[in-house]
Amino acid sequence: MERKRISSSRIRSAGYDDKTRTLEIEFSDGKISAYMDVAPDIYRGLMSAPSPVAYFEDRIAEEYAASRIK
Repeated sequence: MERKRISSSRIRSAGYDDKTRTLEIEFSDGKISAYMDVAPDIYRGLMSAPSPVAYFEDRIAEEYAASRIK
């Protein structure tokens, strides 16, 4: 999955697969987590948020279970 860079202190990049509704987030420490069954508008919201970290914490971290990829 191709991830796009995010200018943030804690998140390095994010990518989304429409077919599987999987959101991948690469954190600044190099860890990568996958979030399943994420709606496309959540990904779009993350990518356009003025504060991606705040958006992630409010809309993703507590709403979706994560599986660590790396």
